[in-house]
Amino acid sequence: MVKILAIGADKPTLEEIQKAARDEHELALARTPKDIDALLKKDEYDIAFIDPVGGNQNARDFSQVQKLSSSNPHCYLVLINSEQYDLSAIIQKNDIFDIIEKPCSREKVSLTINRVLENRRQKHELHFLRGQQDSIYDFQSIIAQTPSFQKVLSILGKFAQTDSTIMITGETGTGKSFLSSSVHYNSLRKEKPFVTINCANLPENILDSELFGHEKGAFTGADKRRIGRLEQANGGTVFLDEVGELNFSLQSKLLRFIEEKAFERVGGNKTIHSDVRIISATNKTPETQVEAGELREDLYYRLNVLRIHIPPLRERTECIEPLAKFLLQKISRNHKKRIQGFARETISLLRSYPWPGNIRQLQNVLERALIFEDSELVTPESLTLMEPNLLKSASSVPDSGESLVDNEKDRILQALERNNWVQKEAARELGISPRVMNYKVKKHHITYAGWKRHTAKNES
Repeated sequence: MVKILAIGADKPTLEEIQKAARDEHELALARTPKDIDALLKKDEYDIAFIDPVGGNQNARDFSQVQKLSSSNPHCYLVLINSEQYDLSAIIQKNDIFDIIEKPCSREKVSLTINRVLENRRQKHELHFLRGQQDSIYDFQSIIAQTPSFQKVLSILGKFAQTDSTIMITGETGTGKSFLSSSVHYNSLRKEKPFVTINCANLPENILDSELFGHEKGAFTGADKRRIGRLEQANGGTVFLDEVGELNFSLQSKLLRFIEEKAFERVGGNKTIHSDVRIISATNKTPETQVEAGELREDLYYRLNVLRIHIPPLRERTECIEPLAKFLLQKISRNHKKRIQGFARETISLLRSYPWPGNIRQLQNVLERALIFEDSELVTPESLTLMEPNLLKSASSVPDSGESLVDNEKDRILQALERNNWVQKEAARELGISPRVMNYKVKKHHITYAGWKRHTAKNES
């Protein structure tokens, strides 16, 4: 149910609004300025249907509309108008949601009410998502169990409060893109766009257009004007990933943009101004790229005003377990699977592996493991099924002073004995699926006389 206010409506129009609101919505009527004042003091409204001339008011007197807009800012304003009246002045001065031309009908009013409800739902959803987004990118919420990474987040938190260019270095998959997003959403530009461009994934001609846009007819296939990412991000932040992959021509154009906040679209001669903050990243050492002639020295100095290095995952092993648990929850939701966590051996395996692909590789491994996992816990078998390199580190995983491989058979035997040799119960204790338990029993050639008697009895 929504609360509707009808202002100055003539009799035919009011009847149609009443028909549309009947039984489902609450309707109030205001014919005079005093009526409006009294109603606004008593209540707030979701929609106001305003007929500026229906009640013999002066079509140029919109003070009551402005009063409603200021006192009830979340109210959707809908004008009801005849063709002979020019309402451009009221539209310019107020946030008008819709205009209904007379004659007004129940269908038109109902359609507008439904549009208001849908628009309000989308706003609430966007507000909720933004709240989640702010929580995700909050520096205090980012997993940081090591002093070195805690220092990185502390520095980025200070960088976020400035408007200077930032350069982030680190291996592929360490989270440079995510952390650049965190900088944006903790800055004064957070309400404006955040635009990401991977400079290594696009051909030169496409990248030029992607960054700066192009005019219609600028090249073959340019059948319409394209607004580039730097223009789209006006007021916000642009993240240039692998910036050292830009060719020298584009580096020159980017340098000019950083210095002047201005550029021309490809094939155009009009100067476009755009106020954006630049955050760049590279998985190489930028000084080495400068020496090799891959990165312009003057561009490097403009990008390298603030600098931070992201340590690889192997240097912050304390982060692996909480990070893996966080990623597992996220992946489980996406795949609609009820995975509760990790078997003890799996955590040891995760911590022992050097993760050359860093967080990105960890996420990919967990996603593949989840697809194959049948139990409530992720097991080493599911983890290594599509990632055989993990097996190489298994022999060095410490578990109560012994390796996982050497100790596995003994642990399975002990679990079976504690559970009267019921494989299903032993599997539950170990945090593996019955299927995996059966596989391990065969793998280690484990036998039990009771199983043979039970098999023989069933066969007879």
